[in-house]
Parts: sequence; structure tokens; C-alpha cells
Amino acid sequence: MDVVVTSPPYNLGIRYSTYRDSLPRDQYLDWTAHWVQAVARVLARDGSLFLNVGAKPSDPWAALDVAQAVRPFLYLQNTIHWVKSIAIDQDAAGAAAELTRGLALGHYKPINSRRFLNDCHEFIFHFTPTGETPLERQAIGVPYQDTSNIGRWQSAAGGLRCRGNTWFMPYDTIQDRARERPHPATFPARLPEYCIRLHGRERVRLVVDPFLGLGNTAVACARLGVDFIGFEVDREYLMEAAARTRKDVESRRTLFDNVEPVER
Repeated sequence: MDVVVTSPPYNLGIRYSTYRDSLPRDQYLDWTAHWVQAVARVLARDGSLFLNVGAKPSDPWAALDVAQAVRPFLYLQNTIHWVKSIAIDQDAAGAAAELTRGLALGHYKPINSRRFLNDCHEFIFHFTPTGETPLERQAIGVPYQDTSNIGRWQSAAGGLRCRGNTWFMPYDTIQDRARERPHPATFPARLPEYCIRLHGRERVRLVVDPFLGLGNTAVACARLGVDFIGFEVDREYLMEAAARTRKDVESRRTLFDNVEPVER
């Protein structure tokens, strides 16, 4: 496998259709180590595991405990913050942005608490077999805001800079959660798409998601034209993932006839 992009159950008591998301912490971390070891065994030497993990304010160590469980098997090469919601003050944006007021962008789940802040981000841990996997940093680069002085920087020849380790990706606005996003914990398709492009699209032969959910990693692979394998224990989610992938590809007028789920 060249790239794994996945988001396993967080063990935070999330209500899935069939999975019980409330194991004792030591059992959950043992289970994490078990599947990560399996991934490490078949991951290409220059491969990447992009592991999306969240936490909750009352259990802030959960995501970091997961990262520690991976440590015996893979190197932590990058820590990326998936920012779901952000507030930008008018003066902080600078005159070039031409804002007339501050902005509050994205979606978050409000927390009614005197102790905790609203939770507006999740981790994406980038693990690799050696810690030396090369990346195509400008494949998801952003244009320089001021191009007047970039000529002296060799890396800026394309007019793009590295996006860095903060990725602002709000969810798409939906009207009916049960119908449009019938899964309690999923990431947008743009997230695995960025991961694959960052790893280097031309070096990717096979992408795997061991926790398929609604299939957004499959959707990203279909858009990028790379082979994909996904695993899902919940038949309802599996069928939804196949339908979403097919629908997305058909909307781009691309022939796609091989998205049938295989039950084992």
C-alpha cells in the first residue's frame, strides 16, 4: 500500500449504527496497535499513513494516546491540524484582504461549558516507515499573497508556498443530517484528496482506508484516478459509501462500474 487515509472510531462514546465506541482505554489502545501493526507490515517503505483522530475537551489525551500507540511501528513525520472553524479579525487579515468586518467561517459543535472552549479542530497524524518519505508540498500549495519579493527564493518559482500543517476544511452545509450525512464521524472528501496529493499523486498505486465509513476516501481516489480498497463492518455505511462514490464519479461524466461492495 502506498497511502492509507483513515479515521478509526475515536472511542469517545460516539453512537454508530452497530459499533460500540466505548472500550476501556487500554483495550482500545491495544486494538489500535494491532491494526496499525498490520498496516505497517504492508505499507511501502516510502508510504504514508494519514491518521485522523479527534478528542473531546473532557478527554484531551485521547488523540495523543492513539499517536503513542502507533509509535512502536511507524515514525511520526508530520502533525497536521484539521481546522473546521476559524474566526479571522478584520485587522489580522490585512489590508489586501479588503474585509469590511471580521469573519467567522466553518462549522463547529457548540460546547455549553464554563471550563472548555468550543472544539474547532482535529488531528491528522502523518506516519511513515522511516520518517523520510518525500512529499509534494506544492501539490496543495497556496499562492503567495505578496509576490513582489519571491523571485529570490528558489522554492517560490511556481508562485506557491507550502500550505503548512493547518488545513481549514469546513464541512459542506447540509439540510438533513440523517439523509445527507448518516454517519456520526466523517471527514470531507477534500481531506483525503489533500493527503494523497501531498504524498505525491504520481507515486500512488494503491490507497487503502481500513475504516471506510461513508466512503469519502474512495470518492477522493475516484476523483484523482487512483486504485482504492476500503473496509467497513457496517453494511449500511458500506452501501452508502458505494452509492456516494458512484454518484460523485457519474456527476463528473466518468465511466465507473466497479464500486460494488464485497462482503466477507
